[in-house]
Amino acid sequence: MKIVIGKDAVMTGLQLVHGVVGARPTLPVLSNVLLQAQEDRLWLTTTDLEVTMRCAVEAKVAKAGATTLPAKRILSIMRELPADNIEIETDEKHSSSITCGSSFFKILGLSVDDFPPVPKYEGGHVFTLEQRVLKEMLQKTSYAASADETRYILNGTLMSFKANKLTMVATDGRRLALTEHELEFPKEAETDAIVPTKAVNELLRVLKDDGAVKVHLSKNQAGFEFDDVLLITKLIEGTYPNFRQVIPSQCDQRITVEREAFLIALKRVALLTSEKSSSIKLAFGKNKLKISASSPDVGEAHETVSIKYAGKEIAVAFNPDYVIEPLRNLANDEIYVELTDELSPGVIKCDVPFIYVLMPMRVS
Repeated sequence: MKIVIGKDAVMTGLQLVHGVVGARPTLPVLSNVLLQAQEDRLWLTTTDLEVTMRCAVEAKVAKAGATTLPAKRILSIMRELPADNIEIETDEKHSSSITCGSSFFKILGLSVDDFPPVPKYEGGHVFTLEQRVLKEMLQKTSYAASADETRYILNGTLMSFKANKLTMVATDGRRLALTEHELEFPKEAETDAIVPTKAVNELLRVLKDDGAVKVHLSKNQAGFEFDDVLLITKLIEGTYPNFRQVIPSQCDQRITVEREAFLIALKRVALLTSEKSSSIKLAFGKNKLKISASSPDVGEAHETVSIKYAGKEIAVAFNPDYVIEPLRNLANDEIYVELTDELSPGVIKCDVPFIYVLMPMRVS
């Protein structure tokens, strides 16, 4: 293999795919990026056997071929090279020379034969939507997924294609985030898929704000194809819990709050929580909300925020992080907090199809 490639092009490709490489891979070759030069393209691929990422960048290919090189090391080298054309040449012993100006590196790679083949998604269904829509839906929900490996079915985000609607849900059993988007597809394409958190995080990192994405879903894997990027992931197998039954049918009180002011006040007061006392108290009164935290080993803090509310006084305690995360990932100026009493689930809504259900904390 022999190619000449611009620094910007190779950096773009490496930055797209390097996130898939695990910290402690099970096989040495999984630390490497697969480089394949053909026609006027350099294809870069990484995998951890669960998630595979592939992309193409422009290159001048003098001699087609392929090799695998240590992903993190090659990214570090490319980052430090001057902004110029880079020549990469590989011999039959998988040794690659990299030349850029007066800089020269020789890197030992591994055989292409050792690199796992890119999974093929066959059969299944294909859905097309805007990259921006998919990215926003993942941002509004994925933070609520469980990280507890004993609840493996919850270690991802549910994508449910039903009744000409994409419903996205994530929950860890203490909170649940749900958002929806109208999407046309045939009745026979209706399906559910639980996308693992690692694949979701990679999508959030690489999806853009313009252009379309094709979502390929088969029984046990998903492919996301956009621009010159392809991400394939194994799906979490099993049946997702019935999330509809944990959403309260109605709450007694509805409070309108300015999202940004609420978020800023929460973040300030949450500075006074501790491991022993990890809750904040929200006391809703006529047109004002008092946010407070008290920790015997740290101290106390409180702040008042103006709200639109004329109902009965009600106070409830929550984990501050669980309130901050949805507010941080919404863009609406106003949100609605719905409550019944201090022991019933609280609900956050806004003027887009979004619901966030949160269990309160018991405080003495």
